[in-house]
Amino acid sequence: VQLVESGGGSVQPGGSLRLSCRRSGLDFSVNVMGWYRQAPGKQREQVALITPSGIANYADSLKDRFTITIDNAKNTVYLQMDSLMSEDSAVYYCYARADLLNFWGQGTQVTVSS
Repeated sequence: VQLVESGGGSVQPGGSLRLSCRRSGLDFSVNVMGWYRQAPGKQREQVALITPSGIANYADSLKDRFTITIDNAKNTVYLQMDSLMSEDSAVYYCYARADLLNFWGQGTQVTVSS
């Protein structure tokens, strides 16, 4: 099973980034995919999750700026991040749950700095 993230990088405050995560090798049903993030010295926190049918759940503090979508045909989940702030800087991890098993990507760094 592989979850491969892309789209991270550096951006100035107020800017936007779009993260992508493509899954492969997951032959059984995926219940949910999404994103977590972890900043230095902090615990990993949920950013957004989405079901294959498109039902999304966001962290309350992020739902006005972040949008999660899924393309089932491409086995890919996206995270559109707008109006980025310095506190959004973190490593963003793709996540998938399938039949009570949890899978993680390797993480992609997002840095918001002027």
